[in-house]
Amino acid sequence: MKLISHRTIQWAVIAFLFIGLAGCQKHLKENEEEILSSSNHGHGNDEDARNYSSKVIREWMNVQLRIMQSAPPGVGLFNSRYIGYNGVAVYEAIVPGMQGYQSLAGQLNGLGALPHIQNDKKYHWPSAANTALATMNRSFYTTASPYFKGLIDSLENAFNTQFQAEVGMQTFTRSSNFGKAIAQAIFAWSTTDGSAGPFPAYVPPVGPGLWQPTPPAFAPAVGPYYGTTRTFVLGSLNGSVPVPPSPYSADPTSAYYLREKEVYDISQTLTPQQTAQALYYRDNPGFQGGGGAYLSLLYQLLQIERPRLDEAAYDFALTGIGLADAIIGCWKAKYDPIFNDERPIRYIRTELGHPAWNPLFATPPHPDVPSGHSTGAGAMEIVFNKLFGKHYQFTNHAYDTLGMPPQVYANFGDMAKQIGDSRVFAGIHTRYACIVGRQQGNKIASNIIKTLKFKGHQGHNDHWEDDDDD
Repeated sequence: MKLISHRTIQWAVIAFLFIGLAGCQKHLKENEEEILSSSNHGHGNDEDARNYSSKVIREWMNVQLRIMQSAPPGVGLFNSRYIGYNGVAVYEAIVPGMQGYQSLAGQLNGLGALPHIQNDKKYHWPSAANTALATMNRSFYTTASPYFKGLIDSLENAFNTQFQAEVGMQTFTRSSNFGKAIAQAIFAWSTTDGSAGPFPAYVPPVGPGLWQPTPPAFAPAVGPYYGTTRTFVLGSLNGSVPVPPSPYSADPTSAYYLREKEVYDISQTLTPQQTAQALYYRDNPGFQGGGGAYLSLLYQLLQIERPRLDEAAYDFALTGIGLADAIIGCWKAKYDPIFNDERPIRYIRTELGHPAWNPLFATPPHPDVPSGHSTGAGAMEIVFNKLFGKHYQFTNHAYDTLGMPPQVYANFGDMAKQIGDSRVFAGIHTRYACIVGRQQGNKIASNIIKTLKFKGHQGHNDHWEDDDDD
């Protein structure tokens, strides 16, 4: 669909939104990207959303990223959910104006009928998108600081002022009300996914090779029941459970011993480049748990490509759904009795006899297999291949403002491999955990792409276009 070569660019967003995200690459036609930014001749449900800029979606992504960056540790799992639900909400808020596209109501797990437009009335799709995303972020980030709550209000009001002047109050109000109704329905659906429990206290199993809290903080397990969360797509986890690991052993010739020893050996010969790569994907200060890291990647890609409103909504929805289900699947496997593997630090300190050994940074408090970052990367590899092409070259500038060197990818498979390798370089995951995590993410995203039908022949909604991978 899209193919570009890597090009150096400068970050450019409005000043009050610029904190914590690095400069992105600039599209060669940036001076033209806001043509028809929010209005065109004639407005209504017969006006294709493709006629509008995606600026409203991109700016809301930026706000969500900033809120996630400010959040305390331990909320990364829920961020992946929020990204998924936000993507669905903005897609459903404008899909009546997306020629050839179809609602996901009835396709997504547990999502029934949604509010609908009045076919004889006019709608302004950027207004619907703006209110939908403002409502979703306000609903999810209830514990955000007053500053960030004010940022949500400020962005919504800024777009509202612009849109009211462009389309007239009746069309604006009708469109905004529709976006709000969609968001309220999607948020209500989100509250039924089971992620909030209640759950019993988690007691880690005891035995050789099983996960236990790790030093220095010996923090309790994060998300032991998160794998029970309802997936966005029924059957998305089918066939994704990794191959069980080799059995625990302290025998120096065993596969288990060699798997753990590799982490130690690498830690003794780290190059500056490997160290920088490991620290980059620590995502701290950053996006706590990986979910935000992938929204950041999508945001940067949309800043480069400047898609139209309809395409950006589709990109957001597919990315969010793929990421959310990948993290659910990963956490389901992590705490499955088949896995629940110890982290390298315990084995290296006890069985390998290096009691003072430490990874580059503190080990996250959950089991080794599969690697969460690797599972997310594997899912995004498949999703981004579909959205941007399998040979897309890209540079990740997420942490430029922190003075961290950008990461260069030859393609999205290279991205997924680099992210997996980074966890081994950091000393917090075995290579096995990263390889099977990437494979798991690949499978979950492929299941989603093969199941969901975003597109249909115009006027023949019961005949779907093939929406499989390129």
